[in-house]
Amino acid sequence: MSEDETKLVDATGDYCQVVREGEQVAESRWRSARVVLTNRRLLLAGSDGNRSIPHDRIELTEVPEHVPDGFGDGATALRVGEHVFLVDASVEDFDREYCRAALDTEVILVKHPAVVGGVVQNTEWSKARFRFADDRVKLALPGGKSTSFAVEEVGTIDTSTATVMGEQRQVVEVEHTDSQDRSVETHFSGTPAHGRALEHLFSRVIAERHSEKYELTETESEVLMALYSGVSPFEMADFVGLDVEEVEEIYGKLLEMGAVDKVRERTEVSLNAHGRNLASEAMSEQ
Repeated sequence: MSEDETKLVDATGDYCQVVREGEQVAESRWRSARVVLTNRRLLLAGSDGNRSIPHDRIELTEVPEHVPDGFGDGATALRVGEHVFLVDASVEDFDREYCRAALDTEVILVKHPAVVGGVVQNTEWSKARFRFADDRVKLALPGGKSTSFAVEEVGTIDTSTATVMGEQRQVVEVEHTDSQDRSVETHFSGTPAHGRALEHLFSRVIAERHSEKYELTETESEVLMALYSGVSPFEMADFVGLDVEEVEEIYGKLLEMGAVDKVRERTEVSLNAHGRNLASEAMSEQ
């Protein structure tokens, strides 16, 4: 291991190859292995030898349709050229850990902030060193500046293709709350491997949040949309025609859902990224 290579995950696990040179493997079998992730590569060390694969050759993918039901449950599918492997490691959220490793200390391209409160900013693309640790995205920007945000503050993501520093690249647009409690967008780009890892990382955050099923009543949706529209929490009771106690009960449910943050002990809350996302969905259903 070179001096600039850092080990991030070292776990027991299993892997199997389900596609070889573009063809289905008829009888795939699991092999026990030591699964090591560094900021440079994935290493699968087993009794039949070692496989060392650089991150820029790996693409997170879906489990192929020909794999029998249940065979790949809990495993992460990785495409390496014309080959596909399933990896099942003894770590929680291995695909998320893989993204963290693939992006750790990488220099990527960032436009921050690209949008603030819905207003496009005249911000240039710049290089930034990326880290994802303790559920926070941390960016070291030029001139000694830095910024960070929690992944739980991510509201929406979008992807596009644009000219970035003279080249056509994938752009991952991430809406989140900043340290001043504003809705901002940070745009990310870089190599194809960077784009794949960034898109998967942030898409997973959104998917996990949507997997938490909450049913809102019509009144609860009305309160949520009012907060989204800028109605003060102190004026909410009059605005929606409810008693203060009823409004506070709704705030309590929104707090449980993670859609708002408590500002003061009683009455006052502020909508966060998750809440803005829910409010947008509620409005689209009207």
